[in-house]
Amino acid sequence: MDSYSRMVQFLKVLLPLAAIVLLSTVFLLSRGIETDVTGPFSERDMDDRLKGQQITRPVYTGTTRKGDEIQVSASIARPGGAQAPTEASDFKGTIRFQNGRVMTLDSDLGSVRPDRGMATFTGNVVMTTADGMRLTTDVLNTALDEIKGDAPGTVHGTGPIGELTAGAMRFGAEKEDGPVHILFTDGVKLIYHPEKPER
Repeated sequence: MDSYSRMVQFLKVLLPLAAIVLLSTVFLLSRGIETDVTGPFSERDMDDRLKGQQITRPVYTGTTRKGDEIQVSASIARPGGAQAPTEASDFKGTIRFQNGRVMTLDSDLGSVRPDRGMATFTGNVVMTTADGMRLTTDVLNTALDEIKGDAPGTVHGTGPIGELTAGAMRFGAEKEDGPVHILFTDGVKLIYHPEKPER
């Protein structure tokens, strides 16, 4: 037998043995599996999620007959009972009018009642209009299928015309296809700030 054939016979035995030795050292010298891996949620988050059902970042969208878009969202929503509506935190609403103008609604808490076509914003409610009005109140009810709503309690506001306080407020169109107006009632007080003349 020549030297080439002997070398091939020798390598046929040596190379598989070397592969087995290398593989066995990989498994023998590998570290143990870490079983104490932390997930993306803290223990507190997991406990909160297990206590009750919740939905993370829910969004409700709709369109009025005129084509205005209504969107209501929250950071977390929890289902209510048989008589109680769904309760949501960090409640936000956006109304995009067909003409491109936008009105926003923000509050600490809120609820959506699709069966009644109503959303209720509660706690530190802030309504910002496209005209630059910023209105604050404790409770604001809005329709989900048309642009209308009301604040039954005290409303404070600031804007280009000045500062105002009212006992209640309504907003919506007076006529079916008319523009949206805000109506302040119950003892309206306005401190008018005329625009500063340009120099």
